[in-house]
Amino acid sequence: MSHDEDHITSTREKLVRMANQIATFFHSKPREEGIAGVAEHINKFWEPRMRRQFFELLDGDAEDFDELVIAASGKIKRPLTPEQADKSLGYTRPAEAGGTVPHE
Repeated sequence: MSHDEDHITSTREKLVRMANQIATFFHSKPREEGIAGVAEHINKFWEPRMRRQFFELLDGDAEDFDELVIAASGKIKRPLTPEQADKSLGYTRPAEAGGTVPHE
């Protein structure tokens, strides 16, 4: 496995682990409050790129996610495209920026 593959795997594992940790906390609440709490936490604290990766994992194979995470997924903001996730953070890919490099 290459270094890049290791990084991708570890990022995926971290996202699953973080989402499941959030769900573990909210299992102490009534179910509807827990669902809303998981969604609110992820919407508030996860940047769009993290949420995009989250949905890629969830759409691919949700079996590693806590059931509360899966239930909350319908209330989590889904970035439409990778570019939308990047733009919401103020990042523009060089090709989109007209190929010019800003001068300092």
